[in-house]
Amino acid sequence: MQIFGVDIGGTGIKGAPVDLERGDLAQERHKVLTPHPATPEGVAGCVGEVVRHFEWDGPLGVTFPGVVTGGVIRSAANMDKSWIGVDAAALIARELGGGMPVTVLNDADAAGVAEMTYGAGRGRGGTVLLLTLGTGIGSALFTDGRLVPNSELGHLELKGHDAETRASVKAKEDHDLTWERWAHRVQRYLQHVEMLFSPDLFIIGGGVSRKPEKFLPLIEGVRAEIVPAKLQNNAGIVGAAMAAKATKAATTAKAATTGKK
Repeated sequence: MQIFGVDIGGTGIKGAPVDLERGDLAQERHKVLTPHPATPEGVAGCVGEVVRHFEWDGPLGVTFPGVVTGGVIRSAANMDKSWIGVDAAALIARELGGGMPVTVLNDADAAGVAEMTYGAGRGRGGTVLLLTLGTGIGSALFTDGRLVPNSELGHLELKGHDAETRASVKAKEDHDLTWERWAHRVQRYLQHVEMLFSPDLFIIGGGVSRKPEKFLPLIEGVRAEIVPAKLQNNAGIVGAAMAAKATKAATTAKAATTGKK
């Protein structure tokens, strides 16, 4: 079964059809740059560009880097603030002509669900935390496989600052940090999160998960196991498609129940 997934990020918007039997992309993903300013209309237009690249016409899952409830955006730390209060699912559906059902969810939650189903978290119980390191820091918190949505732990205070301003990949690039100096910042962040949540496993996602040898061996003083995401930077796309599939199944089941009545 294939469903389309789109992952909206602070620097890029990427998507592809997903093979949900394998938990992997069915075709090579297509990526466009996130517009600046990243307004709702501009970003929706880019999502439409990615979807139309594949001539897709069916259920669509979309991630967003912020708190999302019922398809509505509640925070936008790394996007234009005009997103707050916008029904992103309805906006993107209109961009695509109104015929496609659209499901929108937090980007790290999507990546986490994909990793727990197909990747590094598969079969793991206890407390698992996926952290996506990129333009910001996204988080997905699981207890015995169940997601606690919209945890947004990248905004914890670290040394008087928003944690993602010190330990994200963007912070590494902005401050021209070596891998060693950046790994030390990531270590301090993980130690802080561990003090609060005592996870059994940290999964490190985002584009940097393609280079775990550069920084993971440099992290010390963290009790929990730390592993890179197996789906790497495709996890959000896969998780978005999974969410769209779940919405489609729920809609079908509701229609069937209503029909019986």
